[in-house]
Amino acid sequence: MQFTGEDLFSDINFMIREKDRIGLVGKNGAGKTTLIRLLCGLEQPYKGDVIMSDDVTVGYLPQEKKFVKDANSRVNTVLEEAMTAFEEYHKIERDLAILNEELSDRTDYESDSYQRLCEKMSHLNERLNIMGGHSIEGEAEQILIGLGFEHDDMYRPMNEFSNGWQMRVELAKILLRKPKLLLLDEPTNHLDIESIQWLEGFLKNYYGAIFMVSHDRAFLDHITIRTIEISCGKIYDYKCSYSEFIERREERIDIQKAAFDNQQREIKEIEAFIERFRYKATKAKQVQSRVKQLEKMDVVQIDDQDKSVMHFKFPPAPHSGKVTLELNHVSKSYDKKQILENINLLIPRGEKIAFVGRNGEGKSTLSKIIAGVLDYQGEVKLGHEVQIGYYAQNQHDMLDPEKTVFETLDDVATGDMRVKVKSLLGAFLFRGEAIDKKVKVLSGGEKARLSLAKMLLFPTNLLVLDEPTNHLDMLSKDILKSALIQFDGTLIIVSHDRDFLQGLTNKVYEFKKPNIKEYIGDIYDFLEEKKLKELDELNTKPKVSCANSDNAKSQAKLEYEQKKQNDREIKRIEREIKKLEEKIELLENEIAEMDAVMSDPDSHPNVNLDNEWYNLYGNKKDLLQDLMNQWEEKQIELEM
Repeated sequence: MQFTGEDLFSDINFMIREKDRIGLVGKNGAGKTTLIRLLCGLEQPYKGDVIMSDDVTVGYLPQEKKFVKDANSRVNTVLEEAMTAFEEYHKIERDLAILNEELSDRTDYESDSYQRLCEKMSHLNERLNIMGGHSIEGEAEQILIGLGFEHDDMYRPMNEFSNGWQMRVELAKILLRKPKLLLLDEPTNHLDIESIQWLEGFLKNYYGAIFMVSHDRAFLDHITIRTIEISCGKIYDYKCSYSEFIERREERIDIQKAAFDNQQREIKEIEAFIERFRYKATKAKQVQSRVKQLEKMDVVQIDDQDKSVMHFKFPPAPHSGKVTLELNHVSKSYDKKQILENINLLIPRGEKIAFVGRNGEGKSTLSKIIAGVLDYQGEVKLGHEVQIGYYAQNQHDMLDPEKTVFETLDDVATGDMRVKVKSLLGAFLFRGEAIDKKVKVLSGGEKARLSLAKMLLFPTNLLVLDEPTNHLDMLSKDILKSALIQFDGTLIIVSHDRDFLQGLTNKVYEFKKPNIKEYIGDIYDFLEEKKLKELDELNTKPKVSCANSDNAKSQAKLEYEQKKQNDREIKRIEREIKKLEEKIELLENEIAEMDAVMSDPDSHPNVNLDNEWYNLYGNKKDLLQDLMNQWEEKQIELEM
């Protein structure tokens, strides 16, 4: 595949198997999105073929999608939009009704055409069972809630939600369709930490194959068991998760380098022998033998690696007062919806803070208030000589698409920075002809890098960054993280990337509108504390009224009895969970055996794949779903 005369990749070959969990990785601009678009037929290779089985259904989630609605048409609610995912389900029902009617009128039971109709009906029934139809509306609600929607959101019009929330509905629709192959391009970009964790659990148990691009290391490690890397136009296929792939890749390169060095020494020794004895008749045989040895030698190749990385550090933070930022009774509402209420915050110089929480809870709103781009009620006081650098969540959308990369920086650079624009762009991998590219042809990662470069034109001592890692590749994120760790000013960062936040911040504010809550430590300290807090709440004792409030012993006895009762209740729930898990494991094994029969019926000639068999398969899937629902209810009960 090539654009502008340069191959993105060439002569690549790989196969996606049933139930594969593949992470596609590589630098920004390496061709990951293009490869996914090739797989789903939105792009065509100029050479070679993409072969897809006829029965494979594909679900594709792009990085971004523009939602355009006809002004004259009715706007769907969130639930109605999600339910459009079942168009295939209803079509299959209609097709089955037609087939049933046709078969009922036929008597040529031995004919090939009759058998083909039966096979088609069997295939449609299988697809219908996989999609599930016992409670499609309930399933839609369940997935939407998992992706962060509230029950009240189900009946709100789609146009009341931001592009990011509408992308969540698109993801829900794809998951509801249950395609055999999921193609996901940065599925976590629009999700918060809680929704990402839910999606991890969903994808782990997904029945089909998954092929996805993600720059979230923790997300990849939790899901993928295979990693395909695009580098320098080639692909490298590893049967392991992302973190293990990093180790194996380094080991492979080290082994290749060692083998190459050994071979080069051997070649030099052979060439020296040939040169030394070339004209001695007594050594003619040995010389010819060495010459043939060189000709037959397969030269060890070291796999090409793209070593170009952006390199930068933030300029020294200008001196400022001891207090960087103070918020007093800050509130913000949209119409009647209260987003923030009575927020009080004091941030000293040098603090590194993470804003976390579900989307829509007010993280970006408070970031905009601090950056001075949104009105509010209350008081925001910047410290002495504080200069803010603000990176908005949609920062790259604010770039002028018609400007070139160079013009984007040159038009706003002042003073000494005007002569440093090209070197600054070079540090962010925009070199040579790349600086003359128009912004509109850049990838999401390239736009993110350009936006970061633009920030460095002005010295700051307070950085407010809202989702700066969206679209950045792994290496670029690591470099940005290193630069932020070394930054000697104050940092406020909104991010859902757990791996990126780890070790970067020393304080976390959790947003649950309209309030925020402070946690000391980094993101994993916060997640662990939340987990412990929930467990501690199991042992919270309700206040027991006592006729004699002065009788401490009687009160203690009541509390002790209450604790015993709580402990017994917990153990009862845990026993029920264990029994459910045993039933689930047994049923999953039975379904896996039936999946194996469906995937390769020729190897199971004794199994009759008739309607009764498929009905049994569907019943087992329904029972498994019921057991999973019971298990989730017990888990919730345990956590209450």
